[in-house]
Amino acid sequence: MTDVAAALVPPISTQVSALAGRAPEAPAITCDGQTVTRGELDAVTNRIAHGFAARGVRAGDYVTIVAPNSLDWAYAVLACWKLGAVPQPLSARLPDTELGALLELRRPALLVGRTDPTGVTACTTTDLAAEFTTESDGALPEAVSPVWKSMASGGSTGRPKLIEAGGNSRVPPAIGYPLGAQEGDVTLLSVPLSHNTGFTTFAIGLLQGHHLVVMPRFEPHEFLRLITEHQVTFLTTVPTIMQRLLPVYRADPDAYDLSSIRRFWHVASACPPAVKRAWIDIVGPDALWELYGGTELQALTFISGAQWLTHPGSVGVVVAGEMKVLDDDGNECPPGVPGEIYMRPAPGSSPTYRYIGSSAKSRDGWDSLGDLGYFDEDGFLYLNDRRVDMFTVGGRNVYPAETESALAEHPGVLSSLVVGLPDDDLGHVPHALVQAGGLTQDDVVAFLAERIASYKVPRSVEFTERPLRDDAGKARRSSVRDEVIARRAARGS
Repeated sequence: MTDVAAALVPPISTQVSALAGRAPEAPAITCDGQTVTRGELDAVTNRIAHGFAARGVRAGDYVTIVAPNSLDWAYAVLACWKLGAVPQPLSARLPDTELGALLELRRPALLVGRTDPTGVTACTTTDLAAEFTTESDGALPEAVSPVWKSMASGGSTGRPKLIEAGGNSRVPPAIGYPLGAQEGDVTLLSVPLSHNTGFTTFAIGLLQGHHLVVMPRFEPHEFLRLITEHQVTFLTTVPTIMQRLLPVYRADPDAYDLSSIRRFWHVASACPPAVKRAWIDIVGPDALWELYGGTELQALTFISGAQWLTHPGSVGVVVAGEMKVLDDDGNECPPGVPGEIYMRPAPGSSPTYRYIGSSAKSRDGWDSLGDLGYFDEDGFLYLNDRRVDMFTVGGRNVYPAETESALAEHPGVLSSLVVGLPDDDLGHVPHALVQAGGLTQDDVVAFLAERIASYKVPRSVEFTERPLRDDAGKARRSSVRDEVIARRAARGS
């Protein structure tokens, strides 16, 4: 889109108000059993925007939203756009130290849903509809947010940083078209809205007039029930959720109707092949799609289920921007040879992001997100793992995702996480944390010994009942490794 054409696109808030004017009674958002119409959404967010303005929020200001998935989360984001402010969604589970560090990077005008641990920023509740009930619901002057979103990152790979979108809130509905989203879709949001996947899917739904069905928290039965009840047509989720769903669906497949799903996207982390094949069987190869790319959106790959069946393990072909694989000396790797993945926007296009609190790892204008992989002869990209997650065992590279994918084939395993622990002889040895019932370490080792090389098989296995990844599919591998090492040191082992 040219700069002139972009300037003619109304900001998100204006587009949402226009949709409300055309169909005020159409359902806009359902969450926790409550549905608000487009007209109600427009009116309540006008009141909240007036309330935010009375608290000092102005165009260009940050508003930090620390809240779980909820109607009030959606209200806060849309109210920001109506003021030309910048919504900054953060996880409601952030510890005070990490929240404080992020607030220091770019001080917001208002903090929604949490008290500022640094004692600087004004705050408000997450019961916004009630708090601002006396404000006017009249329309506000059109305002354009200079940045339409600012996401947080870095908790699992380094110091916290902010990633600002490269463009303003004049976002066209067309951003959903390449994903197969259509006007009038019913979209299920099962991942945290504070993560880029949830936030962007939410924005697409608003722009295209979707009925957004928001889960306050993921629960397998409820996920399947909501698809059945609302006849969901579009969703974006993560492999962790896909894996947690399988035993529930398989236990009683006739209890749920998933036939309405036209496009089922998964993103954020590697999907174990056994999980991928299972979902291709359930929803069909034309419905299941995968996207690879970072929050920064320099470049993207897509792959359909049908393509994956002929290129198993791939994350697809480049559909936006450019990617290449380089070795440690900066030379481009030939097909089949792994290296570090670098990417950039298409030449001549506008920047897709800006970092605050960090800088990209770059080579001659190409950025790396730290992922390792290779292209095949057909131009399909395959991921090995993140460079920071890889470890060596006796000089041989071990990619945790490979071992985790093998474990995912076991019907009793709900989730797993593999880390490398220091070893005086081999440098590192694999250690697995496994969420499963009724298995022993010998069971896990025997199962893996038939599927992967012996040096990749965990030397130790730790069973846990708590989920190893969050609902956005993210795992803080470095923190988990440090915790395991600390526990062992405390035991003297």
